[in-house]
Amino acid sequence: MKKLPIGIQTFHEIRDKKENYIYIDKTNLALSLINNGKYYFLSRPRRFGKSLFLDTLKDIFEGKKELFEGLYIYDKWDWQTAYPVIHISFGAGVTKSVKDLDKTILWIINENQERLKLECQYKDDVKNCFLELIKKAHQKYNQKVVILIDKYDKPILDNITNKQLSKEIRDRLKNIYSVIKESDQYVKFALLTGVSKFSKVSLFSGLNNLEDISLSPNYATICGYTHEDVKKSFEERLDGVDLDELKKWYNGYNFLGEGVYNPFDILLFFSKGKSYSNYWFETGNPSFLIEVLKERNFFLPNLEEIKVNESNLSSFDIDYIKLETLLFQTGYLTIKEVKQRFNQKVYHLSYPNLEVKTALNEHIFEYLLADATLDKTPIFDAIEEQDMKKFENSIYSLFASLPYNAYVKSEIQNYEGYYANVIYAYLAGLGIEFIAEDVTSLGRIDLTIATPDMSQVYVIEFKVVDNENQNSKALQQIKDKKYHEKYLNIAKEIIIVGIEFSKKDKNISKFEWESVT
Repeated sequence: MKKLPIGIQTFHEIRDKKENYIYIDKTNLALSLINNGKYYFLSRPRRFGKSLFLDTLKDIFEGKKELFEGLYIYDKWDWQTAYPVIHISFGAGVTKSVKDLDKTILWIINENQERLKLECQYKDDVKNCFLELIKKAHQKYNQKVVILIDKYDKPILDNITNKQLSKEIRDRLKNIYSVIKESDQYVKFALLTGVSKFSKVSLFSGLNNLEDISLSPNYATICGYTHEDVKKSFEERLDGVDLDELKKWYNGYNFLGEGVYNPFDILLFFSKGKSYSNYWFETGNPSFLIEVLKERNFFLPNLEEIKVNESNLSSFDIDYIKLETLLFQTGYLTIKEVKQRFNQKVYHLSYPNLEVKTALNEHIFEYLLADATLDKTPIFDAIEEQDMKKFENSIYSLFASLPYNAYVKSEIQNYEGYYANVIYAYLAGLGIEFIAEDVTSLGRIDLTIATPDMSQVYVIEFKVVDNENQNSKALQQIKDKKYHEKYLNIAKEIIIVGIEFSKKDKNISKFEWESVT
């Protein structure tokens, strides 16, 4: 059985016959890139295989034929011609200042000089040193130069909460990347990869000849595993694996082509005994993202379907970070559908899979709870046992657990959206199937929860009230608008639930329910 290449980003190590690692052949896409263009840009979320793909390109251009035996490109490439490759990666360490960035770039350039057996004159001038490296590599090897830049945006993202410093780093990087365009006569091929795509007026104004393949259908699977890849390359490990469940958990990333799995998830899934867990999510820290969600009072159920135009997917900039762009480029949302409206494409975004939906909302919920704790099992028990008293108690406990300072000097408790956010994050974090803002012919149900066998459907409405002695509004609205009728011919039992929140007490003031058979 072949070994799992967990964390290995070096192509020659994976292809070493003694090691016997699984490798998903991407050389057909590498060859297509080389044959059809010169300057490229690729954006993908973290842990998606960008570094391995760059290293694969490096070994192709350096003519390492023996590593490609049995792969698509093996008999389709001129292995007699080798090109000098300049490989730059900002993956190591954290950039803390512009001076720190300059030191890093000079160290990387020096490393490339040693590998290419060159020595540059401008050892303390970052821009001219890079330019000199390109020219001298061309002169020495009498071949045009290949430039591969990995994690091009990481120094900026390291400092994204410090707007002034991130701008200074952005401008310094722009000055460096402009060297590539200035060196056109010496360059054979160039590819920059990263998580974020900054707008051309900011980072790429000096390198505006890049072809962005991030949302090109031809290169949708350039990183990540397709479902067929998993079935074929992991066949020996699939015994007992429900492929539909695997897809639900980890597939679903869409870059306008066939959906893909995050490789890290698949490798860890098999490494950990075929156990489902939030492998990819746990390698990152979405605290900055959660701060943005909080700052903009974002209504969490809207994460189920965000609609944006094309420019919103590629307009990331430091001056104003669009939440939709941030969520998409970092991998927390993906494209579910594209529609043409007049002369505009409208992209529908949603969670890629169950891992991201549950893990992100669990993280948000823990953030809402602050230092408080909450037993999450009662609501599972209540739904499984169809015990409405337990269901009511679990919802009461939920809001009682929220820290008082969440409300201090804030009007947030006066809005139904806040309470919907809390329950949404709670249920989504538990992995319970539900529909937020459930559309009917007469309006929208705030929340619908259905058991897997449809034996029970909970139709829930929220209201915020000034006085707990007011006439019941939430339950009556369900009846007046006949929300429950949507499920009359589907569910064995429908439970309509009205939950009212007191502005004064910051908790549930009324919980009413009725069963409809």
